[in-house]
Order: sequence, then C-alpha cells, then structure tokens
Amino acid sequence: MTIAAGVTAQEKEAWEKNGFFLRRAFAPTHICQQLWTRAVELARAELAGESIAPAYILRETRLDTPGRAGEERASKIFRLHRDDPSFRACATDPGLLEVMADLLGPQVDCFLSQFIFKQLGALGQPWHQDAFYFPFDREPQVGAWLAITEAGTENSPLWVLPGSHREPVHPAITDPRPDAPFGYVEIVDHPTQDAQRILMQPGDLLIFHGHLMHRSTDHEAGEVRAAMVYHYAESATVDQTEEIWGSPSPNNDWMTVLRDRLPV
Repeated sequence: MTIAAGVTAQEKEAWEKNGFFLRRAFAPTHICQQLWTRAVELARAELAGESIAPAYILRETRLDTPGRAGEERASKIFRLHRDDPSFRACATDPGLLEVMADLLGPQVDCFLSQFIFKQLGALGQPWHQDAFYFPFDREPQVGAWLAITEAGTENSPLWVLPGSHREPVHPAITDPRPDAPFGYVEIVDHPTQDAQRILMQPGDLLIFHGHLMHRSTDHEAGEVRAAMVYHYAESATVDQTEEIWGSPSPNNDWMTVLRDRLPV
C-alpha cells in the first residue's frame, strides 16, 4: 500500500507522549474498496449459511433482525489475516510492518484482525483498553486502525484519551446496555474530560498503544462507518488467555509477519 518507511521523529514523539499517531492517506481508495467488498461478501455468505471459517462474525444485537443484509447485521468479522488473501496482504503491507518493527522490534507477529461495521443505529463501544482483552506476558501490543469509509462527527467516530497508554489496565464492567454486543466492557474509574475525537477519511491509519483508552460513539446519522483493525505484538509474547480466563481466545490467531525485520 505504501513505500516502506518507519516511524518518523514526530510520530515517535506523539507515540511516547500520547500513545498514538495518525497517518493520513496511508492506503489508496481501491484498497479500501477491495476490503469493503470482501467483508460484505463474507457477511452475506455467513448469513446464507455458508462457512467462512476460520473467520467468524459477531452480530450487532440491536440490528440483527430479519430482512437486513449480512453486512447490516454484523458488528465485527474476526480472524481474517491468515487465510483471506486481501486481508493478509493488508496485514503484511511493507509500510505497516516497518512501523511495527520500529515500535515492537525485529520479531513481530500479527495476532488479531477484525473488520468493523458501524451501520446507522449501531451502538458505540464504551471506554476501554484493548490490552484488557490481551492477557499476555509482555507489552505493548500495537493496534493499526485503517479507516475504510469516512469516520465523521455523527457516524461513530473514535475518541481517544491522550497519555492514557501510561496507565495500567483498568478494571472494567460489562457494558450494561441490554443490546450491547457480546464482549463490550466499560472503564468507569478514570476521568475522560481530556478526550480527543479522531475524524478520519478512507485510507487514514491510526496506530495506537494497547493501553490507550478509547471509545466510539453511537452511529446517529450518515453513511456506514467501516474500519479494518490489526493487532501486533513481539513474537516471543506468551498468550496467557487460556491460563487466566480458562479457555483460549476465539479471536487470537498468532501469525509471524517479521523475522529480523524481514517479512515472512
């Protein structure tokens, strides 16, 4: 998607101070359209009863009603980065891997991928830290959030809390809303008045620390807001999900992407 280029001095400063940085126009429009088209194909195939394994879909509870298309009923599609050529190519993009090497070191794995649909009426995800879901033996984990469509003021944009990446993983309560998608949790023990809204155009890329507190708001107006998100970690990381939670995560799929800074 891009010419391989590592983290700039300005980005490094933002990473250390705020826990995130934004690269505008990282991916061209045709790549965003390709990923959107493939995600819709998968959502419709799954709704028709076809197997899309190893990928699987988490439904948007309040929109999961008869008569709606597959992509209108889906919240997220997980486990895309290994076997689907379009999503694997994005996960292993040389420009993206150069960034990960600068932030994580020369040995890197991609362990999670999710395509996110936010249709009109979808709920936002409350304040959380992605590291809450990652009980691993070392840190950080790095997220790469690629805007597939516009994330504007009313269609569920992201909000981040700059500097919160220096916080430990906070306790979180289960999202109390009766129609919240499975797995949503909420941090309620930390002030968020300094939050910053991140407005994005298709192809913009947000790189963020696993401890960064962030949320999305409800989709109140406008077109669908879609994003493709990958998570990366140092290859020597031990995934302790089964040990700590009692069962392995259905979302995690550890795939080596860099060895000695070279793509695998």
